[in-house]
Amino acid sequence: MKIGIDAREIETQPTGVGRVLFSLLGEWAKFDLPAGGFDLPPDLKFILYFKNRIPDLELPERFEKKLLGLPALPRQALRAGHKSNAWFTHWRLPRAAKKDQVDILFCPGYVAPAFYRGDIALELHDIIYQARPDLYNWSSVWDRILLKTVSRLAAKKAKVILTCSKFSRQEILKYYRVQPEKVFDIPLAADKSFYPIQDADKIREIKEKYQIRDKFVFYLGSIFKRRHLPETLLAFEKAAAEIGDAQFLVVGADYSGDNINRLADKINQRLGRLAVVRKDYLGGGDLAAVYSAAELMVYLSDYEGFGLPVLESMACGTPVVTSCAASIPEVAGEAAIYIKDNSNIDAIATAMTKGLSDGDLRRELTEKGLAQAKKFSWEKTARETLDALLSVR
Repeated sequence: MKIGIDAREIETQPTGVGRVLFSLLGEWAKFDLPAGGFDLPPDLKFILYFKNRIPDLELPERFEKKLLGLPALPRQALRAGHKSNAWFTHWRLPRAAKKDQVDILFCPGYVAPAFYRGDIALELHDIIYQARPDLYNWSSVWDRILLKTVSRLAAKKAKVILTCSKFSRQEILKYYRVQPEKVFDIPLAADKSFYPIQDADKIREIKEKYQIRDKFVFYLGSIFKRRHLPETLLAFEKAAAEIGDAQFLVVGADYSGDNINRLADKINQRLGRLAVVRKDYLGGGDLAAVYSAAELMVYLSDYEGFGLPVLESMACGTPVVTSCAASIPEVAGEAAIYIKDNSNIDAIATAMTKGLSDGDLRRELTEKGLAQAKKFSWEKTARETLDALLSVR
């Protein structure tokens, strides 16, 4: 059996869809080892299709990597085609999959080739653009029109739909009205590299690197309106009188339109210190150490398909303040301080203060969080995902 994979999301530093695919490939590669404990079909082969470059990946022989070549076109069209994700998705990818006679084409990033007649497995982590378009970060009018249409058509024609929570599965069934038996809810997991780091020198080093003096609150993720960073920052400022010189490290590119950098600067000016530290990106090798060094993780959102930062934080032993909305309670269980109204600055400030100062609560949340994180594993996710892909045989 041949499984083709749209692998362009792991060509560079993986985020979001790329991180999920990277983790799946890593686990599938382990299954191939004698100690993997999982008998792969002897005829199973993976073909990874790349758009611009093939990254340095160490994978067993059954994983073939292909850089899809460009046809003979005029120079201007060639340059445009080389950059276009749509051209790759709807032209280059399906032609390659057809030529290679793959049994199923796995598309992990919400969209699939529009005119491909072979079997498709589509990954939909969420369908916020369909269910809550008011919360989605639309890049253009065309994006607003095409994404909803292309995603819905892809879901209709897909042989298998993969999603990461019961909440998202229900959303897919509600808005796309597809057959329930073809939609698999398979939770994600925190990577094994996420665990409590207690090395004092490492913690001191990571704090110095990110301009942290002592205690700090942490946020990680792209900044969208649905994640309420303005309210969270103002709540932090409100709580500052009770939490002393604690800082707030906010990491993520800002797509909210709220100018989070300017708000952070204003709060720093009002407090008279570097209270809010802003970074657009965090090195992957630093992440577990930053989670472990943080006193509290704050991750509020009106709509998430899963909420991986919540689970990663818990795996590192750091208490979490989060929202009781969408899929997040499936991830956090009873191991978080929940916010009912993400716009309530007073409630967020109270939760932050409690999460930073109540020692008994912190110990309870750490213990429950570590236990909750152990319920999820990438090995289990990879096994169930592969079973779903193999079900089309």
